[in-house]
Amino acid sequence: MGIAASVLENTVRFAFQPLYSLHSGGVVALEALARPDKGTARGMLATASREGRLTETDIALAAEAVKQEAEHHTLLPLHINLTAPSLAAPKHDFEPLLEALLNAGRRTREVVLEIGPPFSYLRADKALAGMQRLSELGFRLALDGLGQGDLPLGLLSTAPIDLLKLDRSVLRRLPDDPSAIAVVEALLHFTSRTHTRLVATGIETEEQLDAAGKLGVRIAQGHLFAPAGPELELAGLTGAAMPEPDQRLAPGPHTAPRVRDFLRPASTLPSTATCEDVREVLAAADGPSGIVGVDEHYRPQWSINRTRFLLAVTGPYGHALHAKRGAERLADAPHTIHAEASALEFLELVTDADWSRTGDDVIVVDDTGRCLGVVLVTEVVRGVAEVKVEEAAALSPLTRLPGSDTVARDVDRRIAQGEPFVAAWLDVDSFKTVNDTMGFAAGDDLIRALGRTLTELASRMRRMTVSHVGGDDFLVACDVDEIGTVAGTLLDTPWSAEGMPVTVSLATLVCGSRTIGSYREVSRLLAPLKKRAKAVPGSSWVLGRPGADRIEVMRGIGKQRDRRLTQPA
Repeated sequence: MGIAASVLENTVRFAFQPLYSLHSGGVVALEALARPDKGTARGMLATASREGRLTETDIALAAEAVKQEAEHHTLLPLHINLTAPSLAAPKHDFEPLLEALLNAGRRTREVVLEIGPPFSYLRADKALAGMQRLSELGFRLALDGLGQGDLPLGLLSTAPIDLLKLDRSVLRRLPDDPSAIAVVEALLHFTSRTHTRLVATGIETEEQLDAAGKLGVRIAQGHLFAPAGPELELAGLTGAAMPEPDQRLAPGPHTAPRVRDFLRPASTLPSTATCEDVREVLAAADGPSGIVGVDEHYRPQWSINRTRFLLAVTGPYGHALHAKRGAERLADAPHTIHAEASALEFLELVTDADWSRTGDDVIVVDDTGRCLGVVLVTEVVRGVAEVKVEEAAALSPLTRLPGSDTVARDVDRRIAQGEPFVAAWLDVDSFKTVNDTMGFAAGDDLIRALGRTLTELASRMRRMTVSHVGGDDFLVACDVDEIGTVAGTLLDTPWSAEGMPVTVSLATLVCGSRTIGSYREVSRLLAPLKKRAKAVPGSSWVLGRPGADRIEVMRGIGKQRDRRLTQPA
């Protein structure tokens, strides 16, 4: 190569910054960050680009990162930065990196290549072809610098990636900037649909961490946790280096936890490893809780529990009997689960199997059966419990429906995605009269009946979201073609409280694509619609649209069109 490895070895050191799981509180990976003796890594690459040796320098830096991380023996997945133009390099140009991994005893599946800008120098088809080549070599891929670089959305939607890294320039505006919140929510929606994960980078304050955790971010890094130092002390880093997670780090309320949310790095050895190979890893002071034996395709073949293994090899004649023999003789069959399984499915699997190895690592695999990491039963149980407590606290005790935040998040998501939708506000006419005449118990029964009807509707229409705001007020968000069914069911039902006939009012706002800016605006425009609906005798349904001054009375005695809708100040 034009740049000798010895030159980089003598002029560039690497700092290693941890990535943390906001579920378990533990370190799940390390990112290698180049620190040249003179200047910056960006400046070094810019110089190399001008001299026509960008790819050569880029890959040489990646190889040097592997060499320097190997000195620490962390067994953690390693994140290495790579510029997008290097994607055009043929496979043989990556030989220095592959050789460094071989010498370090690393597998490509243990490395995440973070592809960063500039993307504009490379056609999208060439970038995709390059990513495919790296995937075939076994590397996992991430797209870096979202929000700051020049990543095309077309490439984002088609790239074969495992992770997205959101730039600190967006996250530093949390928690007060609605636009930044919308960006994070949109990317979380994207990752949930594409089975990828979002990493929040540059977390520097408790407020940013709190906002990211509540939105549903699962992985984060930044100076708040640990800065990237030139000689990061990595001893014991495979354990939980972060304080115990608290309630603020529970999964975002708009998404249920999945197995991948509890993912920890797996300690792996070739399936042909001997008992002595395993003993050397497990006997270390900071040794992992178990070892996974993998084949050449990184598929788990066996698993070993630290405690049971060390008892076997340290007992009478244990070393003589086992040391030079294959580790599989003391191993268990691997207990695996797919990364996209829900946490509840995981617990059901353990229960249904009548599995007693609850202290063992459970191996998480992808569609091809490759090992992605491990999860612990105890952490999944804790995570599910936290979610259930959070959900229960947010539910109405009368209807068991969530509060207004649920519809608010759904509305903001639909707005961010440019989806047309309907927001609706339902309440009971003269509800105070019901309570004053028939008693609070009758009023409670009526509210429960309304809640049951809305819950049943939502179970039939999967795009419908329902909230019980409080008292006799309910909010609904649904698709435009669903509102007719919702209105018909609510208005055709003969509501009553202890035999006293009751009518309801339904105010609806039909929002076309890009016609409204936020949930707050939706709420403001629904207020005059609700007032108009309650002025219509009998059970009523009125309809309005953002930017229009007309209210349409769709149902009610004396059905009419009314032009009195005005935009409130």
